[in-house]
Amino acid sequence: MKQLKSEQLVELLRKRLNEEKYDFHFDKKHDKLRLNHKTIEKGMELSLPGILAKYNDKQEAAIDEVVYTITQTFNAMEQEKEKGFQTARQIYPIIRATSYPQASKEGHAFITTDHTAETRIFYALDLGKTYRFIDESMLEALQLSVEQIREMARFSVKQLPTSYKKDEVANNFFYFVNMNDGYDASRILNESFLKEMRTQVEGDMTLSVPHQDVLIIGDIRNETGYDVLAQMTMHFFAVGTVPITSLSFIYEDGELEPIFILAKNRVKKEQEKQ
Repeated sequence: MKQLKSEQLVELLRKRLNEEKYDFHFDKKHDKLRLNHKTIEKGMELSLPGILAKYNDKQEAAIDEVVYTITQTFNAMEQEKEKGFQTARQIYPIIRATSYPQASKEGHAFITTDHTAETRIFYALDLGKTYRFIDESMLEALQLSVEQIREMARFSVKQLPTSYKKDEVANNFFYFVNMNDGYDASRILNESFLKEMRTQVEGDMTLSVPHQDVLIIGDIRNETGYDVLAQMTMHFFAVGTVPITSLSFIYEDGELEPIFILAKNRVKKEQEKQ
């Protein structure tokens, strides 16, 4: 299988994208590519290791996905410049790692809500084939308060379809939500869907959002299941275009608890029994 280097990936993207439209700045030290749109004078940054990992897994299909994402993102920026925000259809919550920047490149703070120690909720305007994170500077144009944005997002996420694929490993069951609509990880916020899944799960119910485009629900019935889950989430985390967290959570009584805390508590209980 053909392996790519960062320099080769940048050249591939140069060929696939319109060089008259964009300026390319390859930061070799940090392994990043900065694309600036010459007309609208806005840009985006790509972390190359994640794309390379995906390329090694999916080859040309990975390049197609990246080019599509870049094109649609800039199309949305052009649309926003021409028509403003009123063309937006809906507002959705977006799950990101807590390390994700909390302000736009222009320095405006994004609207966020705390979620777990590993994850934070951002909010986005759906623009059809892409979305735009909502920051404080946009509230006036949208004529919405922060609480209204949160409320609209809570409603929208419940309307998303929630079909899944099921897999069994060593008598443990895993359900994969992968609709590829940009909101797969966001479905961890659909409380009614989680409660419905809880009725199907016989063992420990786990939730994982290793990257933006998947939600993994685990029905863990033995110790092997936890090992499989750890390996699985680490793999998804490594190949995801937008990684979130390789840690999984136990879902119990509507609460999320990191699995490593659960493991510590179990050891403590076992010691107390002895």
